[in-house]
Amino acid sequence: MATRKEEKERLRQLRVEAEQRDKAAQRRRLMVGYVLAGLIGLVVIAGIVVLITSSGGGGGAQGASHVNPLNPAGGGSGSVNGVPLDNRTGTPPPKPQVTNLDTAAKKAGCVLRLGLPDEGHTHILPNAPTPHYKTNPPTSGTHVEPPYQQADGAYLKMPKEIDFVHSIEHGRMEIQYSPKLSTKDQLALKGLYDTMYGATLLFPNPKMPYAVATTTWTNLMGCKSYKGSITDDAIRDFGKATWGRYGSEPVSAFGFTGPTPANPAN
Repeated sequence: MATRKEEKERLRQLRVEAEQRDKAAQRRRLMVGYVLAGLIGLVVIAGIVVLITSSGGGGGAQGASHVNPLNPAGGGSGSVNGVPLDNRTGTPPPKPQVTNLDTAAKKAGCVLRLGLPDEGHTHILPNAPTPHYKTNPPTSGTHVEPPYQQADGAYLKMPKEIDFVHSIEHGRMEIQYSPKLSTKDQLALKGLYDTMYGATLLFPNPKMPYAVATTTWTNLMGCKSYKGSITDDAIRDFGKATWGRYGSEPVSAFGFTGPTPANPAN
């Protein structure tokens, strides 16, 4: 039969073993907590990366491409539709010199076509065939249903015509250029775009017969070559004359921020 001393020692050992088991369990719970916290942190970081990527990069909601997509919280101008963004740093443009549209277009060798026939406002599904447009690039006509209108922003590839035609219905201006333009000239246009990106799009267009073109709803200016500052002036003047004034929907129907063609930063 165990003595009182032996019984006391046995109970002490039981308490020590129980305390050790509790400490081990606490350590396991702590390690699990660390692992879960790390996984949550990775998910949050991944979400931030996706958000930045989808919005065009750093520098706030716009980024270097100035893309302005619709978001669940409200605001934005449309959908990116999987078109890659142009986050290149543009070359700052020279100060404007010629402020008359007709004069600037003539000096730049551009064809100016204002007040073209309105080809309609019918909505179609995103996978619908491309309609026949009477101008190239198109300036009005059948286009994709909301919310697939191409979002304001600079793009490295040409969006679908039905997508960007819907954009100009909402008062937007679109600056388009031949992908055959030199990188220097492309960056010059990107720099100009950086001064007027509010409710404006920039993208290459391999289908049009111009080196540079700019469009609003029922208005077109097509230039056979890019002549630097005088072409910049013609684009600025075209924007001031037509941006936000044409189309069946107000330009403010889809939100935008930043300088606009009507009030550029330069």
